[in-house]
Amino acid sequence: MADLQDELRTTTEVGAPDPPAAARPERGTGPRSERARRAPALTTETPVEAPVVPADVVQRAHALLAAHPVADGYSGLPKALARLHQYDLELGERSMDTDVPRLRQGHVGALFWALHLPDGPGGDRAVTAALEQIDLVKRVVQAHPDGLRQARTAAQTTDARNCGRTAVLLGPAGATAVGDSPALLRCLHALGLKALTLAGVSWAGEAGLTRFGEEMVHELNRLGVLVDLSGASDATAARALAVSRAPVVFTRSAARALRPHPANLPDELLLRLRAARGLCLVPLTAEQTGPSVRDVADHLDHVRVLAGPECVGLSGTYDSGAAHPQDLGDASCYPHLIAELLVRGWSEDHLALLTWGNVQRVLRGADFAARAAQQRRQPSTARIAWLDG
Repeated sequence: MADLQDELRTTTEVGAPDPPAAARPERGTGPRSERARRAPALTTETPVEAPVVPADVVQRAHALLAAHPVADGYSGLPKALARLHQYDLELGERSMDTDVPRLRQGHVGALFWALHLPDGPGGDRAVTAALEQIDLVKRVVQAHPDGLRQARTAAQTTDARNCGRTAVLLGPAGATAVGDSPALLRCLHALGLKALTLAGVSWAGEAGLTRFGEEMVHELNRLGVLVDLSGASDATAARALAVSRAPVVFTRSAARALRPHPANLPDELLLRLRAARGLCLVPLTAEQTGPSVRDVADHLDHVRVLAGPECVGLSGTYDSGAAHPQDLGDASCYPHLIAELLVRGWSEDHLALLTWGNVQRVLRGADFAARAAQQRRQPSTARIAWLDG
């Protein structure tokens, strides 16, 4: 499956105007912050002004992130690095949005590295692309041992952070990488795959999960691989929330009520996410959240109110080809966002959940569900023809 950002209109300018009024939700609806309700609509004549945050608040943001670093839900580094002949992430790589110095400046303690798959049908091309990128990630991590460490579980992620490294988790990958084969899913999991996006396959389409799709969700749970629903249809997302025995994630989804983007979530799904104790990782992209730090904060406010403070996290979406909001241009910029949230009155407890705690909870939930499932389920040998034929 192609990267979600490649399938959508490219934002050519961070300060571009919002969609036409007819496509925007009515002002004053939903649990949007008072600041958002009072703010004028963005137009080409209304430049985006950087928020003025007191220096002591910025210092508080750095102190909080030092104790509770960011677990970033989506990075496009594998695809971006594949285009370079040589690079040194430890020394610094200014052609990228991410390198080890900026991960440290931004207090990023964990990072999901997305595996980009080719357009069109899956099959051998998708499998080959997934394997090549897994190989690339492993080589990159091995070449930067002072800054990066691969992790698969919540415990390994915490250990990497405690050792001063950024934990690297493999995924999400599109479901086309596994096609209709539970065995292939197990092979990719053995290589470290930690998240799979349920989109682009016949068993997870616009009509929702088929019986075989439900079987694949159970196998993902048994393995401890996170079910990623960003880019999935609303019907697939709703059914996966009901079927999965482990918390599900949306690795790059904001609030559709604030910005009508196809990857953003309607309020109904956010409420279902709350009931299922899943996790919505809000992307820092101008396309999905808007051109300013305040726009991103509006989405975080909205998701926190509807889904709850335990169900919201952050997704930098750096090196994916997307444009980013002002003052959030690369992986070093997280303190700007945390400072804005402090100004809005977010408690340190809620910020600790946002940055680190919620991703850790989901990882622990996946590990626990896997141990329980392995005691009652054998590895799946289901065929799509048996269940959906």
